[in-house]
Amino acid sequence: MTFEPDRFTLEITPDEVLLRGGDVQLGRYVPSPDAPASEAPKPYWHPLRALDGGLLTGYRPWDHRWHKGLQMTWTHVSGQNFWGGPTFVDGEGYVMQDNVGSMRHDGFHDVVTEGADVSFTEHLTWITAGGERWVDETRTHRMHSLDRARGSWTMDFSTTIRNTRGQDLRLGSPTTAGRPAAGYTGLFLRMPRSWTGGEVTAPGTTDADTVMGSAAAWVAFSGQHDDVDGGATVLAFAGTSTGSPAIAWFVRSEPFPVLAPSGSFHEEVVLADGDELALTHRHVFLDRRWDRDEIAALADELAP
Repeated sequence: MTFEPDRFTLEITPDEVLLRGGDVQLGRYVPSPDAPASEAPKPYWHPLRALDGGLLTGYRPWDHRWHKGLQMTWTHVSGQNFWGGPTFVDGEGYVMQDNVGSMRHDGFHDVVTEGADVSFTEHLTWITAGGERWVDETRTHRMHSLDRARGSWTMDFSTTIRNTRGQDLRLGSPTTAGRPAAGYTGLFLRMPRSWTGGEVTAPGTTDADTVMGSAAAWVAFSGQHDDVDGGATVLAFAGTSTGSPAIAWFVRSEPFPVLAPSGSFHEEVVLADGDELALTHRHVFLDRRWDRDEIAALADELAP
């Protein structure tokens, strides 16, 4: 196969989606992972790579086995856990419970497999630990704007989740359950362990603690590679939510590198039966460490 330098290709099988940009494999999406039930099986991207081949994601680290690259999650859903591992309970801390659900892949459609702009749409069902169908989801991944001269490519993520439980669904986080500064949920990125201690940049600050829980329009995270020389930067945009809470950032550089635009960091999203929540986010993957002025200029240019 002959690759054109600024074009993508997608290869889709029942087991995986392989994304290539030119002759570089940029990503692997696993729709139906064979994972322990305690890890809340659900689709994930890993590995994701920059255009120079540098690794951008971590997979199933010892500290949190349910962290798998880039994946859509939700930690607290009316008592169910679609995140994995223990559930935070106010006054008790993290407790292993029989409440860990899964996100079942039901099929792909509207697939564009080759060109400067490729995409796929996926139907999923969120199933509780007891086997009940609580959520129907339709999500789309779109890859575009491959710029070899600048060393960047972009992924847009959009999803609509619909309550099929038959009663209200309360979508929350450990913070809405009582743990301060722990609003992780939504589209969650675990980066390589070598990125621990990396630099966090947001409008007006490079302090990760300041960014935590804020409603910044974008956040960037830069780290250094183990496997190849140099480093990379991930620029993520908060995007949009049809829920009433503002999207707020969960970000840590220490003790491990993670980044997520959370749709229910500080307060729950309540969906009546049949109601929907729509989210959109954008990630830009850059094949070197960009400084804060460069990042700010790029964020202005590429804001969705």
